[in-house]
Order: sequence, then structure tokens, then C-alpha cells
Amino acid sequence: MPRADRHLFARYAGPRCRIRVVNEFIPRRFLKVPRLGLWANLLRPWPPVRGWVMQQIIKLAATASSDADVVLVADSDVVLVRPTDASRAFVDGGFLLHRLENGVLPGMDRHVVWHQTARKLLKLPPAPGPPLPDYMSPLTFWDPANVRALQRHLTETTGRHWADAFGSHLHVSEFMLYGVFVDEVLCASGVRPPSDTTICHKSPDESPMTMESAAAFVDRLPPTAMGVLISSKSGTPHEVRQAAIKRCREVAAG
Repeated sequence: MPRADRHLFARYAGPRCRIRVVNEFIPRRFLKVPRLGLWANLLRPWPPVRGWVMQQIIKLAATASSDADVVLVADSDVVLVRPTDASRAFVDGGFLLHRLENGVLPGMDRHVVWHQTARKLLKLPPAPGPPLPDYMSPLTFWDPANVRALQRHLTETTGRHWADAFGSHLHVSEFMLYGVFVDEVLCASGVRPPSDTTICHKSPDESPMTMESAAAFVDRLPPTAMGVLISSKSGTPHEVRQAAIKRCREVAAG
């Protein structure tokens, strides 16, 4: 969070909750441009770093700085409906990776560009045409050790600090980068890690929900889902969203 907002969350700090601010994670050469939603890298001011890209840099840096074995990365729209712990991130001793096989289809141009950017940063051969695996998820587990290895790899392959290299791209995805790195760099000569795409139950599109469609959404809740996502961009009325979340929690509790 921005330093100016720290006081809004200070009351939640305690033995199990640490409140941290943006400036703890990014090099001092990154400066926020007031009122534009952009950041400037003083070493290379052009192109500017979009706010969405800076969020991704902070997410990677925050995960890498963690001393935990597992980090649960959650979108701001996600609501947890089942309790979970670090053991949920493992299957048969393997650390889970969100990977939807053949999830990137023809016509998903942004996802294809994110694949291409990831492979360019990692110095891998260009991606073939779709279908391609989709590593995007609003709720997923990351291995901090893998993220630290990713940072080192980016610095080695680009000859620049990893954040400078990442932030130099206008179209980039931290999830695609992490997924491609784990699958094609860390596991290039071995077995790919297990995957579970049921961790988050999300609405299929950004259409506003009605009470009827929300009930159908709840009926589809997988028994393995830890969280649900109803996009704030969908325009779903607050009372419908709250009713759906309440019912998902009840179903999850059995």
C-alpha cells in the first residue's frame, strides 16, 4: 500500500499480520508521477511504468522478500470461503502451479502478447501459436524461492536489475512470467509441477449477476475451492454479491 495509507490498516498489525508499504519493495529510482497513475524509472524514464505494471513489480518483490514457505497471492476482489494453510499448496510433495492447459485460445491477443513478453524476458524461443497454457489466476500459490530464482534469472538474462527489465515492457504479466519460468526454466529437463485450477471459483465473465444467476454460481462451487471472485467490474449489485458470498460460505461449511 502507499505509505500515506498505512494508518488506515495499522489497527490490523499484530503477531500474525505485518503491514508493509510500497517503498519497502521497490528501488528508490522508481518515482510516482502525481495524478497520472504512472511511475518513472530515473535510470530510464521512457517508457514510463504504468501503475498496473508497478503493482506486478511490487507483488513479485513482496513475495521474494517473504520468509514463508508459501505465499497466497489474492486479487482484491477475492473472498476466502474455506480455511486453508500452507499444506494446500502441495500435492504429493510438489508445489502447485496454476496452469490451465490450452487455456489461451486464438483471439486472446493480450494473453498471447504476455506469453511472448515472458519468453523474451527469459530468453526463451518465441511462443508457438495458441492454444497455450494459461497461468493467470486471481487466487494462487507462489513459492518465494521460485520468485527469488526468477529475479536472479531476469537479472542474468537481461543484464539489468530485474525490476528495470520487467518495468520496461508496456504489456507484461507477472503470472505468465512466473508460470513460464517454472515450467520451462526450472523444470526444463524434468517433470512439470502439479496443477490445481479449482482453488478459486470465479464468475465466467464480467456480466452483472442477478439473484438467479448468483444462485447458479453458488451451485457450481467446487468442493476444493478456497475462494470466490465476483468481479467488481461486473456491476453486480452489492446485495447480490453479498448474498452469493454468504451462500458460498454456507455451502463450503457443509
